Amino acid sequence: MNLFRAFATVGGYTLASRVLGFVRDILIAGTLGAGPVADAFFVAFKLPNFFRRLFAEGAFNAGFVPLFSDLLANKGAGPARAFAEQALSVLLLTLLIFVTLAQVGMPWLMTALAPGFVDDPERFDLAVAFTRITFPYLLFISLVSLMGGVLNSLQKFAAVAATPVLLNICLITAITLVAPILPSPGHALAWGVAVAGVVQLIWLAVACRRMGFALRLPRPRLTPKVRELLTLMLPAALGAGVVQVNLVVDIILASLLPQGSVSFLFYADRLNQLPIGVVGVAVGTAILPLLSRLVAQGDQKGALAALNRAIELTMFLALPAMLAFLLVADELILTLFQRGHFSPTDARMTGFALTAYAVGLPAYVLIKVLGPAFFARRDTRTPVLVGVVAMVVNLVLNLILMQFLAHAGLALATAIAAWLNVAVLSWILYRRGDLVADARLIQRLARSIGAALLMTLVLVWLKALLAEQFTGDEIQRVMALAILVAAGLGSYGLAAVLLRAVRWDEIKGLLARRR
Repeated sequence: MNLFRAFATVGGYTLASRVLGFVRDILIAGTLGAGPVADAFFVAFKLPNFFRRLFAEGAFNAGFVPLFSDLLANKGAGPARAFAEQALSVLLLTLLIFVTLAQVGMPWLMTALAPGFVDDPERFDLAVAFTRITFPYLLFISLVSLMGGVLNSLQKFAAVAATPVLLNICLITAITLVAPILPSPGHALAWGVAVAGVVQLIWLAVACRRMGFALRLPRPRLTPKVRELLTLMLPAALGAGVVQVNLVVDIILASLLPQGSVSFLFYADRLNQLPIGVVGVAVGTAILPLLSRLVAQGDQKGALAALNRAIELTMFLALPAMLAFLLVADELILTLFQRGHFSPTDARMTGFALTAYAVGLPAYVLIKVLGPAFFARRDTRTPVLVGVVAMVVNLVLNLILMQFLAHAGLALATAIAAWLNVAVLSWILYRRGDLVADARLIQRLARSIGAALLMTLVLVWLKALLAEQFTGDEIQRVMALAILVAAGLGSYGLAAVLLRAVRWDEIKGLLARRR
């Protein structure tokens, strides 16, 4: 099935990126710890990525991919290319204006987005300086997103999926080679982000050219198709990016908490993003062009089947990840990050945040799968309305839970709001007849839950058995964590095959297609 092949491609490259990302984060944690430079850099890193995920990956792709796929299927490559070029020129002009205004108004923007830094001049000045360096990344990565939409619509996923690897290589180079010659490691990392945007843009421009889809830059014009794109984008900017909006709300409120809170949430979210990226982003990326094509062809039965398989696959992979994070969050954090300037207290606080984030892990993934079911039908209004409700709930819960759980309360509020978002989106799709769980989905989901529970028993037993190893030196901790991870993966895989949550012939078929 095309969905599974696409998932394997995107998921494989995403997994490689996440592994490099862990190397990057381990280096950052050991160098910066959770002090003022770390807090400032993480804010500077998150802001352009927030706008990128909100507008470029979220809203732009939600509007662009269905329109481009429709033109490609029904009108041919010429009209599709012309639409992509006009969208590129309008997007570039808009981003140039936005980035310029942000650079000029960065102190005011920082006051709004990290108000807790205002009373700490060192963190505030560093955050402004770092963000001015990193913010142009938004321009480059948004153009990367457009070219990625073109390639994904052409069923070419590899080059797009490999782009995050380039970001991590640039940041690892910055922290290891460039940091000694700049005022601080934070400055080196900020410049690494900016350079990565240029490298990623060149990478995808070359990939488009090789596919015969090199994009020119015409004079920006609001053609009918571009107007339709903007109409689809505007409401999707909030609906598709509700999780990212919630994370930025977390930053604003975390800046009001004791020093280090921003860093605790960042490190915890990095681990949390591993299954979200490998599973949610991979399946969401693969299913949007597939659903768009099926809807354009009027194949409602095929669209229902594709959505069922996407949900089945995401839940099969997200459930064990959630339970593993809930059970061994502390062991993961202290083994991966506790060294150098990252203290045992920092590790405990970060593990607390990871446990709270993990509660919503399947929901974060499902949002990325359910959203395309609306976008493929050119409905970007409904997700925004649901997103507004989820954001309000998130804000209210933030203000309540942070009083009792500090930074972990912010993470837990994000998780609860994500589950609300999933519940409402699912109910609306069901009422419209666009999401009807078939017998296979129900059976496979029940079997996946059973396999995940068996894995839980194995991890609980091993965690108690290896408790002393996690209080030992670094080599002992790494070996103990490796045993836990291997036992978790092995027990879940074996239980899944025995309970038939996944069929062995499906695994062999997928491996054969990959070869």
